[in-house]
This record gives sequence, C-alpha cells and structure tokens, in this order.
Amino acid sequence: MKLNVKEHPREFNASGITIKDYGKIELNENDMITLITESGKECDITAKEWGFYLAPSLNARLRQNGFKVALVRNQEGKLFINAVEIDKTVQFIEYLSANQDSRILCWLDDWPSQ
Repeated sequence: MKLNVKEHPREFNASGITIKDYGKIELNENDMITLITESGKECDITAKEWGFYLAPSLNARLRQNGFKVALVRNQEGKLFINAVEIDKTVQFIEYLSANQDSRILCWLDDWPSQ
C-alpha cells in the first residue's frame, strides 16, 4: 500500500459544496482500508485483481455497521451509490433535494436476497 497525503488539500466546488482532496491511497491486490465516520460507523474498501469491492455486503455487514445503500440518479442522469448512516436518512434525502436535484432509484440493501 502507498499513502500520499497532501500537506495542503486541494479544494474544489461541487454543486455549491467545497470538497477537500487530502490525497491518494494506492492499494495492492487484497489490501483493504476502512473508512470511519465521525459517529464510528465503518465501511471497508478492498482491492482485487479485477478492481475493488467498494463495500462489504450491502444487505448484511454494511447494514449491520449502520448503513443503508442508495442507488441515486442526478438531474444529468449520472448514477451514484451512497452509503447512508441509517439514523441520517432524513438529512440525506434533504441533501439530495436541496443540493443535488437527485432522486433515490432504490435502496440496494433492501434488495431481495433470493
């Protein structure tokens, strides 16, 4: 794994929100990192020879870690996968309406397992 942290993050605007880019993490095959929210919820990303697992199982471990997973489409037709803290779904829906003019197509963690 290689970690490249910027001393001074690059800042840019996305839909009226300032984003700070703090650097890059280069993962080798089967390396994993865990992202942790301020409230302590965790989401893993694992490198594979074919790409990445962007999260653990959506309808099991990610949900057990306190997340719902939304498939979202914005006004330009672009698709996004968002991991949403279960207790912050109202804020997420308000964010989509106010800042992104986006809508939830489905909650992927609610997808039938059979």
